[in-house]
Amino acid sequence: MNYLVVGAGNASRPVARLLNYLGHKVIITDLKELSEFKPIYQTWLHKMEDEGIILDLKNPEPTLDGIEAVYMPPTLPDDAPIAKLIADSDVKVLTNEDFSQMVNELVPADIVGITGSMGKTTTTMLITSVFNAAGYNVWSCSSLANNLVSETIIDGIVTGKAQNCDIAIFELPHGTLGLLNKLDIKIGVLSYLTKEHLNEFGGSYEKYLLRKLIIQDISETFIANSECANETDLLRDDTIFYTMDDDVDFKGTMGDKSLTVTYDEGEFTTPFHMMSYFFENAVGAAAVGINYGISEDDIIKALSTFKGLSAHMEDYGDYNGRQVIIDAAFLPDGIRATLDYFEGESLVVFLDHFDTSWVRDKAEVGRILDEYDNIKAVLASGFDESIQKTEIHIAYEILDAITNEKMIKVATDTLEEAAELSFKYSEPGDIILHMGPLISFDRVNILNKIMKGLKDGSRKYE
Repeated sequence: MNYLVVGAGNASRPVARLLNYLGHKVIITDLKELSEFKPIYQTWLHKMEDEGIILDLKNPEPTLDGIEAVYMPPTLPDDAPIAKLIADSDVKVLTNEDFSQMVNELVPADIVGITGSMGKTTTTMLITSVFNAAGYNVWSCSSLANNLVSETIIDGIVTGKAQNCDIAIFELPHGTLGLLNKLDIKIGVLSYLTKEHLNEFGGSYEKYLLRKLIIQDISETFIANSECANETDLLRDDTIFYTMDDDVDFKGTMGDKSLTVTYDEGEFTTPFHMMSYFFENAVGAAAVGINYGISEDDIIKALSTFKGLSAHMEDYGDYNGRQVIIDAAFLPDGIRATLDYFEGESLVVFLDHFDTSWVRDKAEVGRILDEYDNIKAVLASGFDESIQKTEIHIAYEILDAITNEKMIKVATDTLEEAAELSFKYSEPGDIILHMGPLISFDRVNILNKIMKGLKDGSRKYE
């Protein structure tokens, strides 16, 4: 069949690639030319072209000549010329529901899906560890591989990973969840809910919640952090709840480098060496394992050997007497959870660019930092990796919201510079802490830049 896929954005690219994989002739059209896309998206488009997809870019007037079916992303305005042309034609329109069914047919294994505002990547990787420990051949898709998980899922289908696994573990950000809104999920997990991405939902928290709650409609078994019940009363009556220290279906209790999980049919204690929010996510992973039929022994094996996620509360060791911690916290609740963990410690904080993926409230970040008297200095970078430009006003929006006159505030042009200067404003015994979303966007590149800045700073200010 001849398909026209409208737009080369986040929804359209994976649709076009899967249609091409299934043997259809696919044209993907967009108003922008290739150079106008972010570098990471240019890479995907080049890959798609190599696979046989026709790129029809910078075309304001695409036609339906020879086209039998189309896909239109949900962001396409109804008054767009191509939308009107499609509405007046008799071509078949592929919906997200249709696309979901295609994916269902191509993933023969059970799927565990994880969504939420915070903690979904950590929970995804903990669940992956549990199934690995139980001997499963696991196909795991998370934002650690690609911030756009839908592309990672389709890439796994195209490259054969879907056909060769015993279990599929999918992190489902709101975009992926909207695209795959009829995915067949064996166990669905809702990790945490807070106000985020509202600019993509017309400022409506209610619409954002409804998107996240798609997961309970498409899951055979539904597991949620009990905190989610405080955000909405729309959770299923048969929801299985987990949390720390409260008497719910799966209760976690933190010990000295250990975690005890209590549930209706038993209790077990496992060594656990992680920091902060990892404990609660580990309880969620245990709940998934028990409900899928994995033994306590295998769950203990997974959690006792879990090494954490790169750049998620990761201890990078001692530099000139300073302990360096790299964390990807960027949501308000996540920032507070990280800072609360270091209560009583002397901190120097360096931040990356907070608007890499979408516009955020930088002043709120500054106000949160202002609440912590143990922060000696804040260094904020204005460099946006996604467009390779310095936007120094982003750094100042954070710093200007800090009213504590004792707190040193420095705006920098680059993340390397912010990491380097953290040594200038710290002393032995302090903790140097990184926070920000860039690591989730381009982990390897960002970590390399951070490490360069740390090494340069430790030499320069020793």
